[in-house]
Amino acid sequence: MSTNQRTALRLRPTMVSDLDWVVSVEQDNANRPFITAWERTQHEGAIRFPDARHFIVEGEAQERIGFVILQGCRNPHGSVELKRLVLQPKGRGLGRQCVRLLKPLAFVQLKAHRFWLDVKALNERAYRLYVSEGFVEEGRLRESVRVMLDGADGYDSLIVMSMLDREYQARLAMGLEA
Repeated sequence: MSTNQRTALRLRPTMVSDLDWVVSVEQDNANRPFITAWERTQHEGAIRFPDARHFIVEGEAQERIGFVILQGCRNPHGSVELKRLVLQPKGRGLGRQCVRLLKPLAFVQLKAHRFWLDVKALNERAYRLYVSEGFVEEGRLRESVRVMLDGADGYDSLIVMSMLDREYQARLAMGLEA
């Protein structure tokens, strides 16, 4: 897909009937190194828990291409977490489009003061995306997650990143946000 050709993405609330697909995408070998997979019951809880938002990311033909989980949606401190963003397929700019849908959702609809996430250090592509979209690195939780990859057993660090509402507003004023 060329950079001029974009798939129109939309978010819709995840339904219980989507959960087998969600778990299968999470367990896919292309995604497993970059996320800590949940049990189906954890996803079901995120659908039902009022402080969370669980979305299916759909393409133009309403096909499922990923899912998103936000937490802290009722946080009294206005701190909303991008808990999970998983997309299939990779390398088509869908992650950037999805992040651009999520920022106004967090800052405008949910009235977040702070929109934050953590990303595994080995997920360099996602880290570069978040930096280019205005997220600031706050710190690193060194070797805080166990990673078993291709028979190797080790640890990876989590990089905590965030964007504040005033940073989002500044990006809007500079024309960097839709």
